[in-house]
Amino acid sequence: MNGKTYPVTHTEAEWRALLTPEQFDVMRGHGTERPGSCALLHEKRHGTFSCAGCGQPLFQSGQKFESGTGWPSFDTPVEGSIETTEDRSYGMVRTEVHCARCGSHLGHVFPDGPPPTGLRYCINGVALDFEADQA
Repeated sequence: MNGKTYPVTHTEAEWRALLTPEQFDVMRGHGTERPGSCALLHEKRHGTFSCAGCGQPLFQSGQKFESGTGWPSFDTPVEGSIETTEDRSYGMVRTEVHCARCGSHLGHVFPDGPPPTGLRYCINGVALDFEADQA
């Protein structure tokens, strides 16, 4: 992680107990899930996508769009829910997206999204929980 102290913190052992091995690899180890592998990619119901590590609401379903990349994509996060850092891994410069509450890696943001923001928050589905709105 980046050395910052977050409101929600756990030891490595506690994170391993809270998360699945794939979630731990992505969220705490900055990994990436296989494209197209998460059921949330095709989630169409109205509701809220939250951090699988701490429950912080991150994105509303109205901000989700089909990007064709194989990962859930959103144009706007819930205000104050995410933070970004520069990621220079794999010989490229990208903007990493992480949860502002627990620091977990969520994915990356790119400047090729739809209006009105022009942003594409490309998020690992395993880093998200989804709760449908009550009808």
